[in-house]
Amino acid sequence: MTVANPPAEQGYRIGEAATLSGLSATNIRYYEKEGLIAPQARGDNSYRLYTDADVHQLRFIRLCRAMDMSLDEVRELLALDLRSKADCAAANVALDAHLGHVRERLRELRALEKDLIALRSCCDGSDAHCHIIEALHARADRQPLTDAPRTPAARHV
Repeated sequence: MTVANPPAEQGYRIGEAATLSGLSATNIRYYEKEGLIAPQARGDNSYRLYTDADVHQLRFIRLCRAMDMSLDEVRELLALDLRSKADCAAANVALDAHLGHVRERLRELRALEKDLIALRSCCDGSDAHCHIIEALHARADRQPLTDAPRTPAARHV
């Protein structure tokens, strides 16, 4: 669906902004709640109206999130001025930090892959029972029993 540019005094309603940005209306509302975007205009019917600049910002957010950046990282990048040399240095620092998170996640995923390969090699399906399920049950038995739920490894995103 192609949405024509609205007159300057008007704007895009959330469904149109969603189509133009590639985000869902739900995501747009969430990013508003998180302070990543703040459309200034409202129509006569009190609907939020989004400008071309808002749609650009939504696309920027979508692009950063597609690169697995956290909301804080996106917020940090949105605050930078593309014409400022100091902000260029800050963008480099932010991307270097994110790259570190990505590399750590890759290490975690490689370890998971090895674990899954080892688990898969437990059973070829020819025995009377499944050794994969048996191995999973054995691992479950080795899990510590506590009242407090275990928290997963700290995630960056």
